Amino acid sequence: MASTARGVTRVLLLADAPVLRRGLVSMINETAGMQSVGTPGEIRRALTLVETARPDAVVVELGAGRAATLGACRDLRRRFPRVAIIALATSEDPAVVNEALAAGIRGYLMMNTSPTLLGWAILAARAGRTVVDPQIRRVEPSAVPAAKPFAPEVPLTRREQDVLDELLQGQSNRQIGRNLFISEDTVKSHVKAILRKLGARDRAHAVSLVLSNRTPGCTCGAHALQAAAPEATADI
Repeated sequence: MASTARGVTRVLLLADAPVLRRGLVSMINETAGMQSVGTPGEIRRALTLVETARPDAVVVELGAGRAATLGACRDLRRRFPRVAIIALATSEDPAVVNEALAAGIRGYLMMNTSPTLLGWAILAARAGRTVVDPQIRRVEPSAVPAAKPFAPEVPLTRREQDVLDELLQGQSNRQIGRNLFISEDTVKSHVKAILRKLGARDRAHAVSLVLSNRTPGCTCGAHALQAAAPEATADI
């Protein structure tokens, strides 16, 4: 893809709904100094398009299927650390905000944000700043995970980490399979591998181990402890 003029911020847009994608394209292209360089409809295509389009920033829709989207954001952060990631979200829950920031997102805006705020958040994120929509009650700095994530002696694979992220949200094997586009039997195999690597007795114990090793004050996934317990043995 041909390079744009110097000073233009190239933005990749990742959203499921065609109407939202078209709206975002208009917002970006009508913002001075910015240009849309791609709108993949599927998360799985995003990383490939980033390699070819070389955007300066990626705007992602963070709604349904949040775990899969955050997994893609983590991959993007690892492979392209200079690309700024901004989320357009449906949740005002500070725990969800913290989870997004921990995944490498540097701008967290509500879906009804203005073009002006979106443009400013993209530029701020590119400059290394973290932006949270003023509609959301303030997230205390101490609540933002700053420490390294829990690391077992035997590292988890990328797919096992994706499954673990779903476990932290209290998802069943069936729902995990739907969210990650894998079979329920494959999910069960990944869960068993995760429990073995973490030295956990069951799903609830695995969630407890991960959360207890995160930064004090982080509320990410705290609701999952109670949600995971009832299916700790039946859904392994």
